[in-house]
Amino acid sequence: GTLGGLGLALGLLQRQAALAAAPEDEEEELRQRFMAPPVSGLRELRRRRRELRSRMELLIMETQAEMCRALADLDPGASFAVDSWERKEGGGGISCVLQDGEVFEKAGVNVSVVSGFLSEEAARQMRSRGKSLKAKDGKLPFCAMGVSSVIHPKNPHVPTMHFNYRYFEIEEADGTKQWWFGGGTDLTPTYLNEEDAVHFHKTLKEACDKHDLKLYPKYKKWCDDYFYIKHRGERRGIGGIFFDDVDSPSKEEVFQFVKSCAKAVVPCYIPIVKKHCHDSFTPEEKLWQQLRRGRYVEFNLVYDRGTKFGLLTPGSRIESILMSLPLTARWEYMHNPPESSKEAEILEVLRNPKDWVH
Repeated sequence: GTLGGLGLALGLLQRQAALAAAPEDEEEELRQRFMAPPVSGLRELRRRRRELRSRMELLIMETQAEMCRALADLDPGASFAVDSWERKEGGGGISCVLQDGEVFEKAGVNVSVVSGFLSEEAARQMRSRGKSLKAKDGKLPFCAMGVSSVIHPKNPHVPTMHFNYRYFEIEEADGTKQWWFGGGTDLTPTYLNEEDAVHFHKTLKEACDKHDLKLYPKYKKWCDDYFYIKHRGERRGIGGIFFDDVDSPSKEEVFQFVKSCAKAVVPCYIPIVKKHCHDSFTPEEKLWQQLRRGRYVEFNLVYDRGTKFGLLTPGSRIESILMSLPLTARWEYMHNPPESSKEAEILEVLRNPKDWVH
């Protein structure tokens, strides 16, 4: 299938070796493997191929292509709009968005690679998380890159899924560089399916366990705590993993961990979509999906750190930041599902997170 064609099994290092040796035809093959030419340009990535920044950019480009092709396979009538954009302050990105398909109402997979100076507001947000950032003449040069995706299916029995993996680097006044990784993958079902929840969490746990058995429980709890809609007293979904500001044990080890997580995105989610995308559903079930999407919007606009950071960054691309919002959603006044209903069942799990893997 198409996924095999992506050369999932080849591994990033072999691809980098190909990039190093790449004559024109291999460079063309790389270009075709991605959804669009990389922001930094293939030549630049080739020149700096040993630097972690280049390896991370290759990883996010590949993750974007893998996910887009897997989604397109499930929704053959629809196609991704591929939109490369530039940011005048430095860098740019590639937004791939599918709208109004048979299976997906809206599915977006974005890559951004940006650099410049941190805005005062963004620096303040980081300092509030315990970062001591010493600016030079009030300026903090930064570089940030990541891949981010939100998928809103049409069928209420197919869950919404979100993932994001990112790398951040800041140069302080004395020239020292602070760096860290962040990211996660989480699932937001409209209706609870225990089997799907177990599959999703087990796949993520396997990715974490390759590196350290302590990571999955720690990052699962972090996910449950982070995606919390305080004013509703409920989580956005049934969780997954989430982490931020990770800068140890070493840059290489954290990168390898992030790579394992990124490679788990397709296998943790796509089988669930395949299983349910042709399930029948009622108008009442569709209405409940619309109400749950309203909660999704509330979280993203009120609490999500990434959305807030994007909106505060000068020259950021608003269309790409708000890609996470669904095409349609509803807010009904005082809507409460009947006790013991399937709708009440999911609310119970959103209020009291479960351990899905033990």
